[in-house]
Amino acid sequence: MSEPLARHTTFHLGGPAAEFVTATTETEIIEAVTAADVAGKDVLLLGGGSNLVVADAGFPGTVIKLATTGVSVETVEGGVLVTVAAGETWDDFVSTAVDKGWSGVEALSGIPGSVGATPIQNVGAYGQDVSQTITSVKVFDRERREVRSFTAEECGFGYRWSRFKATPGRYVVLSVDFRLGTDGETGSPIAYAQLAGALGVEQGTRVPSKQIREAVLNLRSSKGMVIDEADHDTWSAGSFFTNPVVAPEDVPEGAPAYPQPDGTVKTSAAWLIDHAGFKKGHTPDGLAGRVSLSTKHTLALTNRGEGTTEDLLVLAREVRDGVEAAYGIVLVNEPVMLGVSL
Repeated sequence: MSEPLARHTTFHLGGPAAEFVTATTETEIIEAVTAADVAGKDVLLLGGGSNLVVADAGFPGTVIKLATTGVSVETVEGGVLVTVAAGETWDDFVSTAVDKGWSGVEALSGIPGSVGATPIQNVGAYGQDVSQTITSVKVFDRERREVRSFTAEECGFGYRWSRFKATPGRYVVLSVDFRLGTDGETGSPIAYAQLAGALGVEQGTRVPSKQIREAVLNLRSSKGMVIDEADHDTWSAGSFFTNPVVAPEDVPEGAPAYPQPDGTVKTSAAWLIDHAGFKKGHTPDGLAGRVSLSTKHTLALTNRGEGTTEDLLVLAREVRDGVEAAYGIVLVNEPVMLGVSL
């Protein structure tokens, strides 16, 4: 019997998989991927399903659920080197790190999904991203059919970018190595203004990791960005569009502007959406009760319980086209599209 992928995505959307395999070891992952490749079948590597938009028709190939577990720790000068299996739940790892007094990932609390997905997108929030602490990533290279390791530099990290995203599907992340500090009680400097405000401190102030985690979880919950099955605002992929990076003269008057090293400027997708006329809770005509912008945050597109993937795409296109018409900036989706496109 085919497995509905709606059971495995945070949107609660997606049709059936023709074949569904759960892999609990690295060997099982490699064997399942290789068998599918040899048979000429399409492959979907599934972690937490938090960054995935799946067609209503489903997926005609093999879905491999990465369910590996394990965290190992080595003490190194100035901190710890932590190796984490790709299938581990990201926020469980962050919680463990904070509890043990480690620092470097606490501002990434509450982000859904698996550890193996984080280097692909270079996941980040509130002034931290994983490229700041990743030292290496172990992968299975489907093209060369061998296990390889890439240093952080070799990963080619950028804003929501990596070599893994540049060649989608080629590399299967098996585990990730993080170098974390052991100064959790002292804490990391707060790099993000909104987080500093929530903590009542100035940017650059050091705050214990546990306080940072608590503040981030509260902020994310207020935006519907912490998974809660009873709250349809969290039936989403979090931020649906990436913050656009544009020429300085293309930043609309009044919009947030964050200068980049190359002379470009990053602005806020949420600001653009809101000021283009799409408010919290916006629903396309005829789709009430099906899909809408989150009632807590304009950057999240949500399934209200009766939606379909096609409904979601109607909303996404309406928002994208409205922002382009208003500001000449084309928003780019952050989630991976499977069998569909904007």
